[in-house]
Amino acid sequence: MGRLLDPIDRLSETIFSVLILLTFTLAYRIIAFGFHPNEPITADYMVGMAMAALGATFAWGLIDGVVYVLLAVLERGEKHRFLANVHGAATEDEAVQAIADELDFVLEPITRAEKRRLLYLDVLDHLQDSRPKPVKVTRDDILGGLGSVLVAVLAVLPSLAPLLLLRDHYWLALRVSNLVSFAVLFYTGYQWGKYAGSTPWKVGLVMFGLGGILALIAIPLGG
Repeated sequence: MGRLLDPIDRLSETIFSVLILLTFTLAYRIIAFGFHPNEPITADYMVGMAMAALGATFAWGLIDGVVYVLLAVLERGEKHRFLANVHGAATEDEAVQAIADELDFVLEPITRAEKRRLLYLDVLDHLQDSRPKPVKVTRDDILGGLGSVLVAVLAVLPSLAPLLLLRDHYWLALRVSNLVSFAVLFYTGYQWGKYAGSTPWKVGLVMFGLGGILALIAIPLGG
């Protein structure tokens, strides 16, 4: 999976997918039966809820995959525009200004103007032999988009398992599924904290708490 998506993409996709599943499962009873919590729950209902939740998560992953591809193409379009502006500059000063427009927001707070100009001149010299490449969808874009779909589905499978394995016990199945979702959120937040250099367990608790807030809102309404 690391060859398809970077860690942040994988972790964010996991978090979004689990939150969508939590929202769906917590609200599904209300959607199906309105505000009548005494309606009977059957095993077929549980299987239907699990399949509907999986379908909703797959749809989210598919949408996110398409957005991933579009953003990748847009990013290459920005690089194309940058190189075109540098090579299309009439003078060296215009070319340096084009580079400055691209990099000043990063370097201005930590460097002096004369140092930045020397750096931009070096960048300009380096870019003399570079040429803008055609902006099109690549194989890596498609694989990254498919990776988004795969992560979205895999992330929710542990939470869907109780809905199927305990389908004859609605309340128990739903609460076990919620607990598994909370655990996945905590683990994902923990990994995010490690990757970002934050305190892992604090980030994990934030993600865990987010799932808990959804549950606290939905359960009193019949979720």
